[in-house]
Amino acid sequence: MVTPDPAVRVRFCPSPTGNPHVGLVRTALFNWAFARHHGGTLVFRIEDTDAARDSEESYGQLLDAMRWLGFDWDEGPEVGGPHAPYRQSQRMDVYADVARRLHEAGHAYECFCSAEELEARRDAARAAGLPSGYDGLCRTLTDEQKAIFRAEGREPILRFRMPDTTIVFEDLVRGTLSFEPKDVPDYGIVRANGAPLYTLVNPVDDALMGITHVLRGEDLLSSTPRQIALYAALAEIGVGTGATPKFGHLPYVMGEGNKKLSKRDPQASLNLYRERGFLPEGLLNYLALLGWSLAEDRDRFSMAEMVEAFDIAKVNANPARFDLKKCESINGDHLRLLEPADFAGRLVPYLQAAGLLPAEPTAAQRELLAKAAPLTQERMVVLSEVVDMLGFLFVAPEAFAVDAADAAKVLTADARPVLAAGITALEELSDFTPEPIQAALREALVEGLGIKPKFAFTPLRVAVTGRRISPPLFESMELLGRPEVLRRMQAALDGLPQA
Repeated sequence: MVTPDPAVRVRFCPSPTGNPHVGLVRTALFNWAFARHHGGTLVFRIEDTDAARDSEESYGQLLDAMRWLGFDWDEGPEVGGPHAPYRQSQRMDVYADVARRLHEAGHAYECFCSAEELEARRDAARAAGLPSGYDGLCRTLTDEQKAIFRAEGREPILRFRMPDTTIVFEDLVRGTLSFEPKDVPDYGIVRANGAPLYTLVNPVDDALMGITHVLRGEDLLSSTPRQIALYAALAEIGVGTGATPKFGHLPYVMGEGNKKLSKRDPQASLNLYRERGFLPEGLLNYLALLGWSLAEDRDRFSMAEMVEAFDIAKVNANPARFDLKKCESINGDHLRLLEPADFAGRLVPYLQAAGLLPAEPTAAQRELLAKAAPLTQERMVVLSEVVDMLGFLFVAPEAFAVDAADAAKVLTADARPVLAAGITALEELSDFTPEPIQAALREALVEGLGIKPKFAFTPLRVAVTGRRISPPLFESMELLGRPEVLRRMQAALDGLPQA
């Protein structure tokens, strides 16, 4: 068990570009669980310095996604904090000041190389079998050389001066890692137009906000030595506490074809899972398994159990494959754990979206749903399945329709005696509850007509619910009520083809 440490400060800093994706959610989850396990602080920060890609719509989606997932944060948008503002687009003066101080202290220098010149030199380096990173051409420019470049109309970027030493650090997931100077060239921190780059703003904010641990995706590992060098430079010029955060790089989430799951992959979109009716707790449970586990024999657990047990040292460095079937299975497990009233309440938005319930369901509709929901809870995997499972109970009589494929297979001329006998049996029944309904139909069809139950009841199921797969038939009939059941069976009988 990791010792609690209230001094722990972690951050989650997504960019508001497009819909949130499951890889981003996994990163948020591990940071949240780490902070909550230690009794520390989670800082929610928005990396929105790229005006061309960021949008207010995506920013709103990020906040909505965090709320839907059940994440709470201690500092950030909507809650404030001692280091506000927490949107990087509102902190440009901070970055400009730090960039100026880095430049004045000699940790950064002006680089006048054009994109074409850089690419040509990179091509030449690759052809010679040399590292193709920035070659340091502008590191030692004189004032006279800079003046000549400016006279030519060139606008410089600001480039950070990397130390000529090996950078070694202990990754919380991957152990000891080292990077040689030749593999980590000087890098840009401010564009020619004065706009700060990600490479500057995130380390600056980490330093100023006292971040102690940085848990992020493996794809950012190559930038870590750059950031470690920058933290040292920031400490030297008096920015932040002078401490360097500990890093932990989370494994890739792999999709189909053994490729890293991209935010452009359909199965990566968080909105897809919300629309299909995944529970936040079910989806998060599965995402937690992409690199971590509570125990070797435990796939299902609550977020409270994850927080209690979470240890970043137990995160597996190997890539984790996203398995939709397993994700669905775990979500189904969580569906079945819900209290009946909670389960029924979560079904309402999906029935509303399908036009089966109004914006404000009536008391009778809510009562019907409360009775019907337990019939499907053991059978469903995602909440959206309620439309097919229970839609037959809420559709208006004139709008009820039998699934065409099921009708073609089941409601044939052979079903005529079954439907006719079933109608007669139910018309004469005084107690229209499941047990009497089953007894009467069994007597009329199985014993009376000599038909096996499977073949006897399937035409009735399709006629009454519209589908071959439905909640238990006799309970469904009770919920529909005798008049509507008989009306549907008679309509099915009338529509049968002639023998």
